[in-house]
Amino acid sequence: MANEVFYSYLHNFTLDDVLSLLDNDNGEQKTQVENVLLDGEAVKYFINEFWTSGQRKASNLHEISYRACFKPQLPRFFIQSLTGEGDLVYDPFMGRGTTVLEAAILKRRVAGNDINPLSRVLVEPRLNIPLYQEIAERINRIPFNDQAGADRDLSMFYHPRTEGEIVSLRRYLEEKRRNREEDKVDSWIRMVATNRLTGHSPGFFSVYTLPPNQAVSPQRQIKINMKRNQQPEYRDVGKLILKKTKTLLKDITEEKRKEINACGEKALLLSEHAGFTREITAESVKLTVTSPPFLDVVQYSYDNWLRCWFNGIDERIIDKRITVTRNIRQWSGVMQDVFAELYRITVKGGWVAFEVGEVKGGRIKLEEYVVPLGKRARFHCFCVLINRQQFTKTSNIWGIGNNAKGTNTNRIVLFYKS
Repeated sequence: MANEVFYSYLHNFTLDDVLSLLDNDNGEQKTQVENVLLDGEAVKYFINEFWTSGQRKASNLHEISYRACFKPQLPRFFIQSLTGEGDLVYDPFMGRGTTVLEAAILKRRVAGNDINPLSRVLVEPRLNIPLYQEIAERINRIPFNDQAGADRDLSMFYHPRTEGEIVSLRRYLEEKRRNREEDKVDSWIRMVATNRLTGHSPGFFSVYTLPPNQAVSPQRQIKINMKRNQQPEYRDVGKLILKKTKTLLKDITEEKRKEINACGEKALLLSEHAGFTREITAESVKLTVTSPPFLDVVQYSYDNWLRCWFNGIDERIIDKRITVTRNIRQWSGVMQDVFAELYRITVKGGWVAFEVGEVKGGRIKLEEYVVPLGKRARFHCFCVLINRQQFTKTSNIWGIGNNAKGTNTNRIVLFYKS
């Protein structure tokens, strides 16, 4: 029932009509509606459990780890509500590509951007999916040499034979790219291998370390190994790539693969500053769903050095390109440019769903800053939508409290271009 709220606006329903549609289908929970004064005018806050991770099982194709990514159910809610097949959906901070991929699954055209070039490494292959048999055959032809050595000490992460196989794969992919021979099968292998470099289960190439969305320094890993009294065990790189591939493709039928690939052939994926994306045509985007980088200071080179090494990327250059905002004033200045660019590329009647989360334990409510930014860019603020997921009794047994520290709360400012 909640999806109809947005359709009602498109069909010029009155506000009373909108509010009457906000009850859940099951009638168990009524949407809380609040009027909050933001930037000199009352803004409607709609608060309910509009989507949960259990409503629709997300495609396994999303299961690529990445720092601070939202669940696929969030973009799906807005994509289904505000667009039709063939409309252009965009994410200026695409990360692992949740919005872009979900839009492709729903037969929309897609555009994505991220200043981090690793984002495109992870996204593009899943929009151009090879057959599993093609991947298996290619893996079997790669000249793995378990005696090859890296140009840096990786012994704290990998068994010597595993290191040799990683180095062999890196050299193979480097030669393919240098000769402009890298095809969608190679790109898929690169994507999976990049995601399997480090992690905390036997499904990764490395010994137990931090979650796979960041790589610790060699010195930190040595300390982890000592604390856990562990040594790297041999991991078969080719087998693990195929194992992860099977998981990613588990629910992708041949028909769905062809649909996603058809979308991928026309996809526009950029690695630019989000405030300057001139390759995107003016007034072409029907919906933007995004979650911008927040105020936490993240040193790119620290988190990504190993993935950059594997992909032949100089992380120091990327570190310099990435804008780090250390306070809300700097962050707002960067986002103002982003909103100006979003206004340029959004069609009349188009939407921007801007996920703002909660910063510094909820002490900073970013919508209080985002609403004025959008209005200055000439968008209309339609509402602030707060999705509060209700955890099960089992979740609470494990110590996960409802909406504690924003861990299961999404805050989205919804803008409209008239």
